[in-house]
Amino acid sequence: MKEHGQSTHDAEDDPRNRDIRIYVNGEIVPRHEAKVSVYDSGFMLGDGMWEGMRLYNGKWAFFDEHMDRLFESCKAVSLDIGMDRAGILNALTQTAAANGMTHDVHCRLMITRGVKVKPFQHPALSRSGPTVVIIMEHSKPASHLQAKGITLATVPQVRGLPMSQDAKYNSHSKLNCIIACLQAEQAGAEEALMLDPHGFVNTTNACNFFIVRKGEVWTSTGDYCMNGVTRQKVIDLCRANDIPVYERNYSLVQAYGAEEAFLTGTFGAQTPVASIDGKKIGTGEGMGPVTTRIRELYAELVKENTR
Repeated sequence: MKEHGQSTHDAEDDPRNRDIRIYVNGEIVPRHEAKVSVYDSGFMLGDGMWEGMRLYNGKWAFFDEHMDRLFESCKAVSLDIGMDRAGILNALTQTAAANGMTHDVHCRLMITRGVKVKPFQHPALSRSGPTVVIIMEHSKPASHLQAKGITLATVPQVRGLPMSQDAKYNSHSKLNCIIACLQAEQAGAEEALMLDPHGFVNTTNACNFFIVRKGEVWTSTGDYCMNGVTRQKVIDLCRANDIPVYERNYSLVQAYGAEEAFLTGTFGAQTPVASIDGKKIGTGEGMGPVTTRIRELYAELVKENTR
């Protein structure tokens, strides 16, 4: 069997996840019974949107921001979720209660256009309403990620222009990112560093990307990447705490020369980068001082938001 490297979504093993209960269109069923139709738009075409969220102390962190993104994306592709924010929160609450979950929980909320009457592309063939699935797992990011950091490889697959498939959609259509991930793995790295159509550093296949140069925090302009909730929180925290932060174009040369680099995402919060294309970033192990400070500020913000 092929051995797999680590990723930013590595979690500590939790045997309770083998017996979780999953929400499928209003019913909460055992994991082995959670199924959708082979005619479902999400399975057939990747026609759907999703959100990843974390539960702390019985409360979903930054729930409103996640719902803003979900509802905006669904509106943009004329996908009627079939419930309002209160309805989604109620479904999340029911699913968490059915699993006895209150803390260190990761959720994937998925909305597709629903079951098709024929196996073809046109959205009008989805006539029975949306498919809504909620998967929750007991999930703590693996501790070794913070100690070791993750390795990146720059890949030929780029994040595309908004008129091809806008990266701001958190869509089920993830083939672009999967190809990038495969290219990174084939290059001997754990995740892919993707460039934008103009050759500037953009994002990874799974997370937003930041570097630290001379005490300044840099990230991409955001024009060609998923505008992550955690990404924005980091930018806001830097601005509120006198840490210079810039959304700008920058090249691989500048990324290679950074003292620190880190990824952001709902699951791992902030994950240090050990190397890019085999070039060590900083010490090549663990978090640098600026990343550590940002991680501390973010942890406090999560606590404030989930009290």
